[in-house]
This record gives sequence, structure tokens and C-alpha cells, in this order.
Amino acid sequence: MDEKVTVPRYRRAQGSTFFFTVALADRSSTLLVDHVDRLRRIYRTVQQRRPFETVAICILPEHLHAVWSLPDHDVDFSSRWNLIKGGFSRGLEPQERSASKLLKREKGIWQRRYWEHAIRDDADLERHVDYIHFNPVKHGLVTQARDWSFSSFHRYVEQGILAADWGGDMRDISGHFGE
Repeated sequence: MDEKVTVPRYRRAQGSTFFFTVALADRSSTLLVDHVDRLRRIYRTVQQRRPFETVAICILPEHLHAVWSLPDHDVDFSSRWNLIKGGFSRGLEPQERSASKLLKREKGIWQRRYWEHAIRDDADLERHVDYIHFNPVKHGLVTQARDWSFSSFHRYVEQGILAADWGGDMRDISGHFGE
């Protein structure tokens, strides 16, 4: 009996790999896409100073998703996110803040916490990368993944990992799915 060998679509880097959701305090804001060049500049600066590989990323108006692989024996993603969030906030107008945010000298732009998940295996990685790339469609921002410019989806297409029409077109799907 021939056994089918499956080759992972996505390559995991050495070190620990994590999925993140990082959100603004105001979930109705469009600050991240309004200032996407600023976010990209800060992100690159932190990545150069504290190396990590961005396996996948998608920047949405008020939150972002990313999968990072950190160098071997390095699991300090929290200081990297702290630098990214602080660097992005510096120079922007403060938002309405609670007493505790004022006390801690926070601008009130970001939610204090973020979601992180340690990627367990290749199948888990594939699910999370697909989730990231389909997220703009899920949120109704576009009807096809390829139409959202703030996503690593385009890199995956360029590298031949995904087809340009991956994920289909929401205009071809009818019905309500409980969301």
C-alpha cells in the first residue's frame, strides 16, 4: 500500500513560533491602516534590533494578526511587542484614558493585553497562517484575500505557496453562517 507523504505548505523557522492578535483600545478606530507606514517603520526597526521572523501578518484597521518565529532559546516576544506598541504610539495624540492608564503614562491607544498562542506543529501553523490571510474577508473589508494590501498574503503568492485566487470570492457564497 502506497502511503501518501504530505509536505508542509508553510516552513517553520528554527526557534519558537507564536500567533498573536494585538488590538487597539478603540475597536472602531482605523488608526493602524491610517498610519500603516508608521507601523511598518517601527515594526522594521524593532525587528532589526531584536530579530524575529514574520511568518505571516495582516494589519486591519483596529487590530493585527501575526505569526512570529523567534531565534533559538528566545521566547521574549513581550518586549518586542512593547517596543512596537510604544514606538507606534509615541507622537500620536493620546486617546481617552482611564485613571490607571494616566497613572502608567499610557496613551490609551492599545489594549494592554494581546492574545498569544504557541504554534504546536505544522498543521497548527497552516491553520493560523490561513486564518491571518483570510481575516480581511472574514471582517467584510474585501471579498477576496488578494484585495487586502496590508497582508503577507501577497508574499505567499509571489513565492508560489498560495494561488492568487486562494480563499475564493465571498461574492460567490450566499447565506449567513452564524457570525
